[in-house]
Amino acid sequence: MSTVNLQEVHDFLIKIAHQAGEMITSAKPTAAGSGTKKNSADLVTETDQAVEKMVSTSLKEKYPDFAFMGEETYKPGDEVTYAPTFIVDPIDGTTNFFHGNPYFCVSLGLAIARKPVVGVIYNPYTKTLYTGIDGQGSFLTDATHDRVRLPLRPPEPLRDLSHCLVAVEWGSDRDGNDYDVKTATFNKLCATKANGGAMVHGIRSLGSAELNLCGVAAGFLDVYWESGCWAWDVCAGMVIVREAGGIMAGCHQGDWDPKIDQRRYMAIRAGEGQKAIAEEFWGCVQGRVEVGYDSVS
Repeated sequence: MSTVNLQEVHDFLIKIAHQAGEMITSAKPTAAGSGTKKNSADLVTETDQAVEKMVSTSLKEKYPDFAFMGEETYKPGDEVTYAPTFIVDPIDGTTNFFHGNPYFCVSLGLAIARKPVVGVIYNPYTKTLYTGIDGQGSFLTDATHDRVRLPLRPPEPLRDLSHCLVAVEWGSDRDGNDYDVKTATFNKLCATKANGGAMVHGIRSLGSAELNLCGVAAGFLDVYWESGCWAWDVCAGMVIVREAGGIMAGCHQGDWDPKIDQRRYMAIRAGEGQKAIAEEFWGCVQGRVEVGYDSVS
């Protein structure tokens, strides 16, 4: 890692993110220019593919010795190695993009030795930019913030889940064990304490894993719990959360050190009481998801 200039990478990724943003905002997604992967809830557009091609070409020209992993060019069996690797999602939140919902982003991350070290996340419609560098903090730039350090306000202590705003996602798999675990867990989180639930303030399912992580980093989401997303859905956001004082854990009991590609994650905002919230949340998880793995046996 010492031989890689992280600040230089960070600055170049911001440049690429803005170029990608211009491509996205000028596009008009249509059914004719879109398709599906696994099913009707797993969309891909021509814009996803064009943006990833531009990003990968630009990164390979600038950093020819770095590896690259992108959502649209991923093939089963591809792995995140210990080499410096750019991990990219050209549009995180494609379904929102397709429907004209402005909650999506370009996600550009760098991992070294399988550790996320640089993250750049940019929503081109709202012109909201989140960035982070390992050991150097994370920041927000938008219409009202000029590279303001995250979180946006001094973090209050985390009391219990009944005082938390929680983000989750349904994912594109809508049957089977993992869907049942998710729906039962969401029900447990929302139910009243008299009925054995956590009575959270609310659940939000906004459609972008990376922006959910940014919400945790900023402090306007308390917890984000997810299973089924991929390395490109979390690489950049993991840097930004950790640099904002948040923690990344796994979605199951005792997993305090999630790996970049394990597909099971939980993010908790900065503030006293993070571990107690993690333990309480794990107690609400109704079963074990099958997709991915845990960093503990």
